[in-house]
Amino acid sequence: MVNIVETRDSFLSSIDEAIEDVSQGKMVIVVDDEERENEGDLVMAAQYATAQSINFMIRYGRGLVCVPITEKQAARVGLTPMVERGGDRQGTAFTVSVDLKEGTSTGISAEERAMTARALSDRGSSADMFMRPGHIFPLVARSGGVLRRSGHTEAAVDLASMAGLEPAGVICEIIKDDGSMARFPDLIEFSKKHGLKVISIQDLIRHRTIRTKLVEKVAEIRLPTEYGDFQAHAYRSLLDDQVDRLHIALVKGDVREGDSILVRVHSECMTGDVFGSLRCDCGPQLHSALSMVEKEGKGVVLYMRQEGRGIGLLEKLKAYKLQEEGMDTVEANVALGHKPDLRDYGIGAQVLQDLGLSSIRLLTNNPLKVVGLEGYGITITERVPLVIEPNVYNRRYLSTKEDQMGHLLHLKDLLK
Repeated sequence: MVNIVETRDSFLSSIDEAIEDVSQGKMVIVVDDEERENEGDLVMAAQYATAQSINFMIRYGRGLVCVPITEKQAARVGLTPMVERGGDRQGTAFTVSVDLKEGTSTGISAEERAMTARALSDRGSSADMFMRPGHIFPLVARSGGVLRRSGHTEAAVDLASMAGLEPAGVICEIIKDDGSMARFPDLIEFSKKHGLKVISIQDLIRHRTIRTKLVEKVAEIRLPTEYGDFQAHAYRSLLDDQVDRLHIALVKGDVREGDSILVRVHSECMTGDVFGSLRCDCGPQLHSALSMVEKEGKGVVLYMRQEGRGIGLLEKLKAYKLQEEGMDTVEANVALGHKPDLRDYGIGAQVLQDLGLSSIRLLTNNPLKVVGLEGYGITITERVPLVIEPNVYNRRYLSTKEDQMGHLLHLKDLLK
């Protein structure tokens, strides 16, 4: 097995390297999040499928050979869902299985499966070219790819498209000799043995987020507040099905001029921001940020619709109930099947960039927010602390954020 110093990130190849290999008809290994399926799939472009590549997947991958395609291509070749209502926990969109009619016999051989895969990727193919059921399992990728769903299905289609090929792939899970799923240490050994590059879906998401326009400004107004006058810029995420879920940037002064603009990226908290809940420090942080930006005379408070650290209002209320029963905020999230923090800062970074900002001073106590924004191209010249006095209701919550989530709160000094 691999040495523990060979960490996950240090072993991964770049997305550009993977795209180059896919463009040449080679396979890559794509791994997903440890909190999701925690597996690796062999992935290649469907138009380059051969008897040799399919046989490699069958012999060494040992998983189910599937062909991810776009929604448009699925409609073109008349593919319907395998079942009316899928029960797959990850939402994998299986269609009815198929075989190519012309030139095939049983459809099960590596050569005939390769022929079917290539035909599924061909824009000239039609529904009457395929028999149903068959031995290839098409999967329908979500429109928007990994930016909408972080699955191997979407990753395969994205990689093929980014390689300048038809947006269709062939994928196969990697299973160990004993029949169990190969996890990351096993995948490293597998990649070394067979000379294959390894990438992560998270890196692919980051790569696409940096290079894809994801926001549009839909409104701009003057907004006088008790803290001062701001310009309110409303942005919509192009990936969000809820068109009225807007992210609001309150802008003071001309932020396009100068570097190191004071910025607060604040995640929505209805209970704290609106109702003044004492269970968290969100409301006071928002109000302090507005006051500090007003005093500065130039800056931005960006209000992101990421309620409950990304889990949504209902799930946050469920987490509150678990906290009333003795859990802390991290334990409650995990008990509900969530990570402690599901927020992503790609959309926020694009809003800031659209406002003309590239270098900022960030109002935050959360080092991961610094890392998150910098990962999307925002230069942070200074982390500006946002000090809020704890109260009897939120002390445990704040202690958990400090001890388990790495927030720089210095509670010992505040509680003296």
